[in-house]
Amino acid sequence: MRNLPIIALDFKSAEEVNTFLDQFDEELCVKIGMELFYQTGPEFIQSLKKRGHDIFLDLKLHDIPNTVSKAMEGLARLDVDLVNVHAAGGLKMMEEAKKGLRKYNPDTKIIAVTQLTSTTEAQLREEQNIQTSIEEAVLHYARLTHKAGLDGVVCSPLEAELISQELGPEFMKVTPGIRPKGAAQNDQQRITTPEDAKVLGSTHIVVGRPITQSDDPASSYQNIKESWLG
Repeated sequence: MRNLPIIALDFKSAEEVNTFLDQFDEELCVKIGMELFYQTGPEFIQSLKKRGHDIFLDLKLHDIPNTVSKAMEGLARLDVDLVNVHAAGGLKMMEEAKKGLRKYNPDTKIIAVTQLTSTTEAQLREEQNIQTSIEEAVLHYARLTHKAGLDGVVCSPLEAELISQELGPEFMKVTPGIRPKGAAQNDQQRITTPEDAKVLGSTHIVVGRPITQSDDPASSYQNIKESWLG
């Protein structure tokens, strides 16, 4: 996965995505989540690959180990650049996910979601019954992911520094919750700017609405890319 901002294509149809992408004159890194994948299926991924875009397929698999392994065997054939699972599925599930992916694909990177960037510490304690800080919970899942042999995690930039210190700078830290200065927070809770994410140790950033809902998406993307790479 190239080190460009990953644009979250949170659209409902292939037509909307193509209209959006037609505003750009360069190859991008894009994220396809559940909303789009469940509407358009694997064929649409192939059309995006033909346009030269890197793809993060963000389906957050979380099931019994055998089911996740078989699902990954199928996703392996799509030849995307990055896939993910939920670390809460446990060590065995993550190991089986990697095994299923590698059966047909030696190159696609696989990472695990720690805690969603929409999760607050109050929700962590009251709804998930995890009685630690968010930082400790995320670091625990990152250690488990590393032990399972995966390539990295999805976390907020606020935890990236801790993870880098313990698991090294090469362990991927893919961080949503990126907002340029002055942008709306929306439903994200643990957020930073692109510049701060870089300083904190994020290896990749994911940006959605500040680009996709901008009046000038291409310009907004360039500004964020410059902030991130600068």
